[in-house]
Amino acid sequence: MGFKLETTDMDLGDTPIENIFLNDFMPMANGTYVKVYLLGYKYAHDRDASLELTNQTIARHLDVPLEDVLRAWDFWENKGIVEKNGEDDVNYQIKFLSLKQLYIRNNLMAKPVQVKKEEKKSWADDLVGALKNPMINTMFNRIDDIMRRQTQAIEKKKILDWFYDYNMDPDVIEKAFQYGVEAKGKKQLNYIEGIVRNWYDMGLTTMDSVEEYLAREDQRFHRYHKVMKAVGLSNKGFNEGDNKLISKWFDEYGYSMEMVLKGCEASSKVQYPTINYIDGVISDWYKKGFRTVEDVEERDKPPEKQTPRTEVKRNTRQSYKTRFHNFEQRSSKYSASELEDIARKKREAHRLKGRDEADE
Repeated sequence: MGFKLETTDMDLGDTPIENIFLNDFMPMANGTYVKVYLLGYKYAHDRDASLELTNQTIARHLDVPLEDVLRAWDFWENKGIVEKNGEDDVNYQIKFLSLKQLYIRNNLMAKPVQVKKEEKKSWADDLVGALKNPMINTMFNRIDDIMRRQTQAIEKKKILDWFYDYNMDPDVIEKAFQYGVEAKGKKQLNYIEGIVRNWYDMGLTTMDSVEEYLAREDQRFHRYHKVMKAVGLSNKGFNEGDNKLISKWFDEYGYSMEMVLKGCEASSKVQYPTINYIDGVISDWYKKGFRTVEDVEERDKPPEKQTPRTEVKRNTRQSYKTRFHNFEQRSSKYSASELEDIARKKREAHRLKGRDEADE
């Protein structure tokens, strides 16, 4: 006696997936790893012995390289939700563990584990030593700003593990927090780790590669942070009001990044620049009809200062006329010969007068 379900020619069934996987595990993996897990789980659920299923089958079905399928099983085994059995490096057996049972065992039935003092001291010392590194310390401080709270020591240890396991620059991990919290609205560490893992699988381990990826895949997030960096506000948390103004410059005004960054140069003119201040500059350009950087440089030049003329300093003292100025000299009535004759006669008269006085 036995029991057997009929196998249909068409796949009209369904595959139950535990919510624990959807809520906790799926966000931490990239899309290919999730596809591999779900398709493998479906094959396991179908229990059709007539089908010969291998990792090559999954690779062909998903149209992905076989190496990606193998890395996916390594990833899920590392997360503790599947087991690989068999000596073949390619076509081994996959056992899907019950996530509900794992949850019960790990959370409801597990006895408190006593951590040895030397073990506790080991990871604590590792964290303290890492915090002495200026780059890592700065990374944690900025993560606290993004999360709007102080991260706990155990959380810092987990983030530090990403730094070692994925060999990523600290600013890339910081960018993953920015992207998760500000662009996706997620603050769970598991979700952020999913972003880090996804970038690692795509080979995005440097800031340049991440920036290039975000510029291509999430332009709105990329341009927001590029503008904030140009204004000198890169450490400021995400602000919806600022984002709306920045989006207006691109979407409503149709300005290029070059044009917007030209407007951001105005931030150097004020001590405490804001996006509202830059918006005033860019909106004024839009009203004036400026559409390119060349328009700004040619038509928005400050007026040239004219060289002041050298003025002759005039004596402003008022001159007053006296009776002397009104005196008309008598000599102005005679000619030069007449004046000479008069002078000769006076000299002669004076000489004769002196002789007469001597005779007396």
